[in-house]
Amino acid sequence: QKNSCVLPEDLKNFYLMTDGFQMTWSVKTDDTPMPLGSMVINSVSKLCRLGGSSMYTLPNAPTLADLEDDTDEEGNGDKPEKPHFDSRSLIFELDPCNGNGKVCLVYKHAKPVVSPDTEIWFLDRALYWHFLTKTFTAYYRLLITHLGLPQWQYAFTSYGVSPQAKQWFNMYKPITINTALLSEEADSFVNKLDPNKVFKSKNKTPVIKKKLPSQPAGSQKSHTSMTSSKTSSLGGNSSRK
Repeated sequence: QKNSCVLPEDLKNFYLMTDGFQMTWSVKTDDTPMPLGSMVINSVSKLCRLGGSSMYTLPNAPTLADLEDDTDEEGNGDKPEKPHFDSRSLIFELDPCNGNGKVCLVYKHAKPVVSPDTEIWFLDRALYWHFLTKTFTAYYRLLITHLGLPQWQYAFTSYGVSPQAKQWFNMYKPITINTALLSEEADSFVNKLDPNKVFKSKNKTPVIKKKLPSQPAGSQKSHTSMTSSKTSSLGGNSSRK
């Protein structure tokens, strides 16, 4: 009511279920937990509008609307039209991204009446816009899929994530950071299994049992006599007991 706009249906259902969302996870290095992943959706009270107030408390201080440049390239072809910091758009912060930028809910057409159509955009630290998704549901899936890794939103920009963040991606989300390689060679991340080699029947060579050399008859007789003598002696002992 304050901003004369209606939340999109999927985001409204999300807030009816839970007033915001925050999940963090850590990795253990040298037995010391280090915070790494962070997934945040601001609560309704923190769903602040951007561009409406001065950046400083000084009189006549500049606002984000002063950064508007009519020479900016508008959406042509597959490039969507960028949001505006002035009254032409309504922008609300969904995720502060730990200071690495802002994920925003954008109403791009606010005049003469606020359009109910919204999009999710990423505003980097240089105040450049990068399109993410058309719906909140799609953005929420991206957030979960990327595990809240640091700077994951920069994967959707032209300059990509930082080298440090790329190391974390290579460890926990290698396919995401190697999308170019995946598009060039579809089988690059697929284990190539040749069943003909794995389940190849091996021809077992028959084991030839070697016959023991035949003993002479005299040795066999002596062995038999020794056995019989041992048996008789054992029998005698048992009779004595």
